[in-house]
Amino acid sequence: MIFDKEGNTTIVLQENASLATFLNNLKSAYDKLQHDHLIINLFSFAKLSPDDVLEFLELSNTHRARKKSFVLVSNKVSFEEIPDEICLVPTLQEAKDIIEMEEIERDLDL
Repeated sequence: MIFDKEGNTTIVLQENASLATFLNNLKSAYDKLQHDHLIINLFSFAKLSPDDVLEFLELSNTHRARKKSFVLVSNKVSFEEIPDEICLVPTLQEAKDIIEMEEIERDLDL
């Protein structure tokens, strides 16, 4: 598992692992990551389905309840195929933009 920390945001990616392994590794490392905004880079997965993305829903809900952003990045699944409560974007730049917008919303209590 690779962590790339930029300020109060951590980008997490995994090379050469199954989605289940990646998710288990992420849950194991969560205590160290819980205070940062998280961008979960899923580009290393050749195949990804809407059901695969939903595997992150519980962790996403937990993280968002702590007033931190949780954004998945993949261009293999359309955001229209998943529920609104999980944030999925096709590029890392869009993930960073989402976090910036959510920070502003939190600052303004929106």
